Amino acid sequence: MNNKIFLLTVLFSFLYLVQTKGADMPSDTHLETATFAGGCFWCMQPFFDHTKGVVKTTVGYTGGHVANPTYEEVSSGTTGDVEAIQIKYDPKTVSYEKLLDLYWHNIDPTQADGQFVDEGTQYRTVIFYHNEEQKRIAEKSKQALAASGRFDKPIVTAITPATAFYPAEDYHQKYYLKSPFQYNMYHDNSGREEFEKKVWGNAH
Repeated sequence: MNNKIFLLTVLFSFLYLVQTKGADMPSDTHLETATFAGGCFWCMQPFFDHTKGVVKTTVGYTGGHVANPTYEEVSSGTTGDVEAIQIKYDPKTVSYEKLLDLYWHNIDPTQADGQFVDEGTQYRTVIFYHNEEQKRIAEKSKQALAASGRFDKPIVTAITPATAFYPAEDYHQKYYLKSPFQYNMYHDNSGREEFEKKVWGNAH
């Protein structure tokens, strides 16, 4: 076997191995996206991060009329944005229905223009759907929640099409891990946990 044939043999063997291994490597092509606004985005990230089937979460801003808004701009309530979380998930492992259930359990869907101690339209609750199937599931879920009798006020959480999502500044990402003391101080005094226990008990 001359050198040229030998090199070609090695090359084809390498390409075959790469192609075979590639079939077994994880790919993002099967992942789906969910986007929820539920008040302070710091508090929305931990429970989704610990949900099996959730591959990645990013907190940011969406729903407004300003491109690439800053935290200060969104906090002013003038951009129309909400603090939100965008979730990349594997639908083979966790369903959109399950993500919605977690969402409902961690917000007050009857509070308009705010969440718990945070007041303002930037903290309103919104489900941003990415396709018609998500819209159908979200509307059905909202109707079921309203009919459950669990709340004595109307469910005001909006269901709207997803728009441009702008990731928040890096220090906001996984704030509960980067600044645990500050996060816990805020979370423990926000009223969120007390509300969840009152409405849902320990059923999460």
